[in-house]
Amino acid sequence: MFWIGRYVERAEDTARILDVQTQLLLEDTALDEESTCHGLLSHMGVEDVQGPVTMSRMLDTLCYDGGSSVSIAAALSAARESARRARETLSVPLWEVINTTHLAITSGHFQSRRPPGVFQWVRERAALVNGTADATMTRDEGWHFLVLGRMVERADMTSRLVATASATHGQGAPWSTTLRACGGYEAFLRTYRGIETERAAAEFLLLDRLFPRSVVFSLNRAEQCLENLESGGPRAGFQNEAQRMLGRMRAELEYRSLAELMTDLPHEMERLQRTCATATDAVTRRYFAGAEALSWGAL
Repeated sequence: MFWIGRYVERAEDTARILDVQTQLLLEDTALDEESTCHGLLSHMGVEDVQGPVTMSRMLDTLCYDGGSSVSIAAALSAARESARRARETLSVPLWEVINTTHLAITSGHFQSRRPPGVFQWVRERAALVNGTADATMTRDEGWHFLVLGRMVERADMTSRLVATASATHGQGAPWSTTLRACGGYEAFLRTYRGIETERAAAEFLLLDRLFPRSVVFSLNRAEQCLENLESGGPRAGFQNEAQRMLGRMRAELEYRSLAELMTDLPHEMERLQRTCATATDAVTRRYFAGAEALSWGAL
C-alpha cells in the first residue's frame, strides 16, 4: 500500500513537471533545449547521460520508456504490481482502476499519446485512483500506509518541481507555469491577491499550510499517518526514525526565514529529497521486514 501511494504520486508529479518543461521549451525560444533537458534529467535523478539530450530523448526517459526506472510508464506498471501483491487489501473498484491504467501501457495506447495530452491523461488516471481509494477504503493501517507513501512522494516531487523552476530564476513564466502545473495558480492568486513574484511562489509551494501540494502540508500529513500507525507510542521523543526525520525537516522549513531558503533553493531542495529517501528507508526497516527499499537513482 505504501508503494502504491508512492508510485501513483510519482507518475502524476512527473507528468506535471514534464508539462511545465515542455511548455517552457516550446514557448521560450531563448532556452537552450539540450541544457534544459539535461538539467531536468539531473533533477529527476538521471546521471551520466551520454550524448546529446533532446526533448524527444527526455520524454522517452521520463515518460514512455518502461525500462527506465524514473519513467511514468515504469511507475504505473510498478503501482499495478504492488496492487497485485496487495490484492486482498484493495477494494475491487480500486484494483480495477489501477489495472485498467496499466492495461493502457501494455496495449501501447499510452505510448501513442503525445504531449500535452499524455500528461493530462496521467493526471486524470492518478486522480481516479486516489479518488477511488478515498471513497472505498476503510481508514485502517492500509489506508495510512497508502497516504503516507503518497505524501512522502509528493513532498519529494514538489521539491523537484521547485528546483527546476528556480533553475530559470529571474523569469516570470517558469513560476506561473509551475503553479498551474500544481493546480494551485488560482489558489496562489487568492492568497497573494494577484501579486506574482518568485519569492511568493516559492513560499506558497514550500510553506503554505492549507495548499495540499505544498511541501509543509505533505510532510505534516505524513507525520500524522506515522502517528496513527504508532498509536500508544512513547510519551517523550520519537522511537520512529522516519517520523523524527520528517518532523525535523518540516520544522526547519517552517521556522527558517524564507530569505535564507531562497539563498540556495536548489541545494535546500536536494536536502529535502535526501530526507525523503532516508525516511523511506526508515519506514522500510521498521514496517517491511525483508522488503527492499526503492529510491531515486541519484539519491
